[in-house]
Amino acid sequence: MYFGKIRKQTTSRVPPNQNVTTAFPVLHYGNVPHYKDMQEWSLQIFGEVEKELSFSHEELMNLPQTQYKNDIHCVTGWSKLDNVWEGVSATEIARRAGVKETAQFVILHAEEGWTTNLPIKDFLKSTSLLAHTHNGELLTPEHGFPLRAVIPHLYFWKSAKWMRGIEFSETDQPGFWEKNGYHNYGDPFREQRFSWDD
Repeated sequence: MYFGKIRKQTTSRVPPNQNVTTAFPVLHYGNVPHYKDMQEWSLQIFGEVEKELSFSHEELMNLPQTQYKNDIHCVTGWSKLDNVWEGVSATEIARRAGVKETAQFVILHAEEGWTTNLPIKDFLKSTSLLAHTHNGELLTPEHGFPLRAVIPHLYFWKSAKWMRGIEFSETDQPGFWEKNGYHNYGDPFREQRFSWDD
C-alpha cells in the first residue's frame, strides 16, 4: 500500500514504529456513506445525560466552532503531522447535554452500526473534537463526511468516521475493532495496537 512520501520516525512527536507520511490514507471497514440530502442526517446525544439531544447538520454547523492542530497516528503504522481540524469541541457537546456523574465511558456510534469506545476523560480532553473540516476543506466521504471524531492522542481508529451518535455510558462497551483483536484503549506511544499489547 502506497502512503505518498514517507519518512521514518525522527522526532518525539512520532510514536515508536510509525512512518510519517504527507498523504492521507483511506482505511475503513464497510461502505462509504454518501448523503444526497443532508436533512437525512442527524447526530444523537444520549445515555447518561440530563438532556438527550439531536442535532441536524445545520444546527451542528451553527454551534460554536473551534480549530485544533494535531498529529494523527494510525494503528497500521503511518503518522500524519500538523493536521488542522475544524469542528465542535467534545466538551461543548457534553456541556449542552449535561453529562451525569455516572457516565464513565463514551461510545461513538457511526453508520452501519459501527462503534468504538473510550473513557470519558479521553473524550473530554481539550484536544478532542467532532470535525467537519480538515486542512481548510470539508471532509470527503472517504474521510468521514459529514462528521468524524478526532481523538488525536489515541490510535486513529478511535476517531470514528461517519458519526451518528454519542452515548455516555456507565459501562465500557468495546466496539467493532476492539471485539476483533484491537486494544481496548489504543495509546500509540505505548504501542497498544492489539488486545495482547500491554
